[in-house]
Amino acid sequence: MKDPLDRLRDLLLETGYTIDGVRERLGDVAATALSREELVPALRATRDGDPLGTLIRLWWLGIPVEPPPGLPVAELAAAGLLTANGDRIVAAVHLQPWETGGYVVSDRKVRPGDPTLRADHVVGAGGASANLAQLVSRRPVQRVLDLGTGCGVQVLHLVDRAEEIVATDVNPRALELARLSWALSGVEGVDARVGSLFEPVEGERFDLIVSNPPFVISPRGRFTYRESGLRGDDFCRDLVRQAPGLLNPGGTCQLLANWLHIEGEDWRDRVGGWLTETGRDGWAVQRDVQDPAEYVELWLRDAAEQGTPRYRELYDDWLGWFEAENVTGVGFGWITLHDSGSLDPVVRVEEYGGRVELPVGGYVDEVLGSIGRAHRMTDAELLAARLRLARGVVEERIGSPGAEDPTTIMLRQTRGLGRAARVGTVEAALAGVCDGDYPLAPLLSAIADLTGDDPGDLLSKAPESLRTLIAEGFFHISTG
Repeated sequence: MKDPLDRLRDLLLETGYTIDGVRERLGDVAATALSREELVPALRATRDGDPLGTLIRLWWLGIPVEPPPGLPVAELAAAGLLTANGDRIVAAVHLQPWETGGYVVSDRKVRPGDPTLRADHVVGAGGASANLAQLVSRRPVQRVLDLGTGCGVQVLHLVDRAEEIVATDVNPRALELARLSWALSGVEGVDARVGSLFEPVEGERFDLIVSNPPFVISPRGRFTYRESGLRGDDFCRDLVRQAPGLLNPGGTCQLLANWLHIEGEDWRDRVGGWLTETGRDGWAVQRDVQDPAEYVELWLRDAAEQGTPRYRELYDDWLGWFEAENVTGVGFGWITLHDSGSLDPVVRVEEYGGRVELPVGGYVDEVLGSIGRAHRMTDAELLAARLRLARGVVEERIGSPGAEDPTTIMLRQTRGLGRAARVGTVEAALAGVCDGDYPLAPLLSAIADLTGDDPGDLLSKAPESLRTLIAEGFFHISTG
């Protein structure tokens, strides 16, 4: 006889309990409301009692239902996935379909009015999980470490491009639920280990390390899924410092992080200092920053503590701690470390909140390569290189109607990170002619003839501006 989890997976697939199936069954209005954690439209949409609607109510909405045909109730109850309540059953976990085609098992979502979160609560897959999955390199690798696996969602994204996966978490309950996620998704062979930070893998090496860590910055660690208990942003700092010691040559570490903005201190220096200390290439991107009050409200809401008797006390305590630490804001973003083998590591720290082409992992290796090459090349090497305009770069000229010359020339990326850069006439002219066939120096000399610039002066000044444009992906160095 089939394993009960295999039977459950078969039922989920046969019934259409998938990302597309749930959305189609609910309809756009109810599905969109559910993404905001508003349940009423979904409850109304599933009241007919059909098999798929019943599974949505059971596993996603947490509503008592009559057992649908084919559900191995006794076996799933013995496994702790549901409980019987008279002639009805209630899910003990949250089971959601995921974008990989698999399933994610976590603790039930806590909503306003529910009991307080347990300290070892295992959160489900959400926006941060999806962000990390979109960021991670698509390059096939042999050994991967998923540090702080939680409900196991990153493994679902990594399994098709990794020979071996080790997943760790400080919370034993997280690994219990992660194993259920993997089993229901047909994933086998994951090496799951309990322990904090890199303790479970001491002395080992990996080609890729990914982590959606407990990065939330608070006065004290109350919930293991989001807070480490370390002071301030020390956990993220320590993670960045220690990760390179576990990378194989050519290996990459990619993680999400929070960092403090301290009065009188540039956050770029703070995060850049973490990366510089590693001796590896580093790229940090701040995607968002919140003031202290916004940050506190976000995470009190995350724990469904708005409206509770302790809300004002928790809010005041957290805000007072930020004030005592001179915190003016909290940044959120990506950090990528790469062991390029260079004795001249390059660190780039930037703020970018714009829309990006997904998945970033499809071109993140190219981004890292561009940053490294641009800053390691000497001026002479750059002038001898053959440049080509990156795909999807367009030029915009802005000026008054009827004016002979534009007041502003912009290069804009329609692909990748979608950056925009204000450039001069020389860079704009170069964008129009460089196709990888000729070295940069003769092209610049020809442009000088057209613009009337002094060729020697242009050749001496151009590398500085072009270096930035290469690092930001507007131009690539042709290797063919």
